[in-house]
Amino acid sequence: MNMLNSIILEGNITRQPELKDFSNGGKVCTLPIAVNRRYKAADGTSQEEVSYFDIDTFGNLADVCSKWCPKGRGVRVVGRLKQNRWTDSDGKAHSRVKVIAEHIEFKPYFKKEGENSTPSDEKEGPTSVFAGDPPATKKQKLAMLAEAAAAAEKEQENGEVAF
Repeated sequence: MNMLNSIILEGNITRQPELKDFSNGGKVCTLPIAVNRRYKAADGTSQEEVSYFDIDTFGNLADVCSKWCPKGRGVRVVGRLKQNRWTDSDGKAHSRVKVIAEHIEFKPYFKKEGENSTPSDEKEGPTSVFAGDPPATKKQKLAMLAEAAAAAEKEQENGEVAF
């Protein structure tokens, strides 16, 4: 029986993604995200906690994420957990859990308040994915989403989601 290992996270990217190439031709892009949780404490006060996760994407999805995931962008990640274990040079055992993305949805990316915006920018809605770029047209936005969806679909078909 195949055990269930599935996770869904929704949060914001906390710093620019890192794209690395492997010697065998593979690629990995690491997206650090912050996920906020709000809850009411026993004393009735509203509380908030933030959890930080490193999301690894591989192959075509890594290329798409390095291109379309600037710091601050919201994402929804569907993936699985992977535990890495190793022993250091002193013989001490270590363990780290990472999230391996199998699908990523991009949230609209808006310019921050105070960035060079004009009334036409605000009417346009989401800007291009990098602050300071001109507003993305609907055609550009659709192209970005199509590129991300095609990369995720291709990897699922080819079984390229590694690690």
